[in-house]
Amino acid sequence: MRCYVFPGQGTQKKGMGRSLFGRFPDLCRRADRVLGYPIEELCLENPERRLSDTAYAQPAIYVVNALHWSAAQEDLPPADFFAGHSLGEYSALFAAGAFDFETGLTLVRRRAELMSQVSGGAMAAVVGLSEQIVEETLKRHGATGVVIANYNAPEQFVLSGSREELARIKPAFEQVEGVRGFVPVRVSGPFHAPAMAPAADRFRSLLASVEVGELRTPVISNVTGRPFGPDAQEVRDLLADQIAQPVRWTDCIRYLRDAGVSAFTELGESKVLTSLIDRITTAKEPAPELAKEPAPELAQEPAPELAKEPAEDPAREPAEEPAPDPRRDLIERIKREILQPEIGDEALAFDEDASFRQLGLNSIIYVRLARRAGTVLGVPIKPDVIFQHRSCAALADYLLTRDDIAGSAPPEAPPAPPREYQDERVTALLRDCANGTLTVDRTIEAIRALA
Repeated sequence: MRCYVFPGQGTQKKGMGRSLFGRFPDLCRRADRVLGYPIEELCLENPERRLSDTAYAQPAIYVVNALHWSAAQEDLPPADFFAGHSLGEYSALFAAGAFDFETGLTLVRRRAELMSQVSGGAMAAVVGLSEQIVEETLKRHGATGVVIANYNAPEQFVLSGSREELARIKPAFEQVEGVRGFVPVRVSGPFHAPAMAPAADRFRSLLASVEVGELRTPVISNVTGRPFGPDAQEVRDLLADQIAQPVRWTDCIRYLRDAGVSAFTELGESKVLTSLIDRITTAKEPAPELAKEPAPELAQEPAPELAKEPAEDPAREPAEEPAPDPRRDLIERIKREILQPEIGDEALAFDEDASFRQLGLNSIIYVRLARRAGTVLGVPIKPDVIFQHRSCAALADYLLTRDDIAGSAPPEAPPAPPREYQDERVTALLRDCANGTLTVDRTIEAIRALA
């Protein structure tokens, strides 16, 4: 069975939908009429950096998702299920026939406006910890105003709350054993948290007048982790609830897997959901007795027999050590030792299959990344190698094919520092790229020509 999934806010970027606007001009004209501004210009040119504004980002993502769905109808087989992450749920409902394109876009535009009006909060991603440890850490440090907003994967959660509380507990999470990152999320408010209740109530009033049709294909609700029912009012209620309640993406994917879905196809501008789905479907689920514990128990201390277990038991056979994974180790080293020193903690939560372009890197940063990669791995790396292999995973795959790089093992001795560029022509080209006069592609072409 097959499921198409649609991404939500955070996947917007300048140039999104470039290959599809000309293919579906009628849909673009309909979007322009609803929004009152040219959607193609917003997506391709990002005037005044509007794509960083929730009020513009959400309609843009919905439209581009609809373009991808239009292409999928022509190019791909039918789906047995649809699902969408947060905002992406509206794309899934549109694809399933709950409402037409214009109605969905009108809802998304109003949803974005209401959500953008709630200020004073923030969100942060916690990577590498289980749900139980996240809940225990919040309770231990008295972070009562911070909640889990997104259950993205078994070891990836997004917290929502006040900026002050998130800043206060950040050091506490960074000291927890196993954590791989506590990364602020660039949003304008505490989405999917109780603070959004006023926005949810106002949106509920709008939904009351919206006609919701019968779903032609089942759609999984973010709120319940189960399919929407046939009752139109239930659909309206869940859409309103979703604004102030957590996105249970892990539950959604586990339900789909248990229902027999074996093929997930992401329709949109990223592969963020694809990566999350891989983590969910390959993760070992908790034992039934732990999975069924009531929510309050998650924050309690472990059972005495577990807490007092000796470190070694001679009568017990030693556990089998997992086989080393050079590729996984190298991806983590690229994030920690190459990306993080240049772009900060955002690197730790950056999706391994996502393009470096999402980070807004210029050519000077590519040069610095290449130098750092050479230092870390002990072999020369050219900037165009970083540029051509534009994700952590692709770069790791390339590096593992090189005979002069020994998997993920660090070099025995530090390499000689890389030679600084002495050619003034190269320096001038990099300066032009940094100030926007030249694109990265043109800069690299020019540097190659000089070589």
